[in-house]
Amino acid sequence: MINPMNEVQITESLKSLPGWTFEDNKLRKIYKFNDFPEAMAFLVRLSYEAENRNHHPEIFNCYNRLEIGLNTHDAGGKVTDRDIELALAIEKLFK
Repeated sequence: MINPMNEVQITESLKSLPGWTFEDNKLRKIYKFNDFPEAMAFLVRLSYEAENRNHHPEIFNCYNRLEIGLNTHDAGGKVTDRDIELALAIEKLFK
């Protein structure tokens, strides 16, 4: 089992993740795009990053908006280093 991070570690890690929050044992962020195709293109890029890491986010899409939630099932649904690493990778895709 992977060890979950404590709230101090999560809060410190969020300093390098603008717009990300910690709530309900998940890292969360909402991304907004110009339109649906742009949101879907980003989602496809994100899917390859997640698959390569074998770490799959919770994703909700509505038109030009993607809401992403990250936690680790192998850590009892808590946030781990794997979630921070994927969030940082997602941020790089967005730039």
